[in-house]
Amino acid sequence: MSVELAKEIWNELKRHVNVVDRDEAAETLVSVLIDNDCDADDIKSVFKSDSAVKAALAHYLKDHQDEEEDEEDDEEDEDY
Repeated sequence: MSVELAKEIWNELKRHVNVVDRDEAAETLVSVLIDNDCDADDIKSVFKSDSAVKAALAHYLKDHQDEEEDEEDDEEDEDY
């Protein structure tokens, strides 16, 4: 699925999602896009005017970066 198509779908569906649930829905959207090999930069560019998706992407990237750092720390610990 293209990121542009995902944005069109998101724009149509988000009005049916309760405001309090939009952040979680945006996180799910970002996860699905990333899991389907969409580039984070493309997501950021296409959803530049959507604060919920931008925040979800930032959260996803931060969590992924933290996981990679933890894995590197574990590998270093194994070397000792």
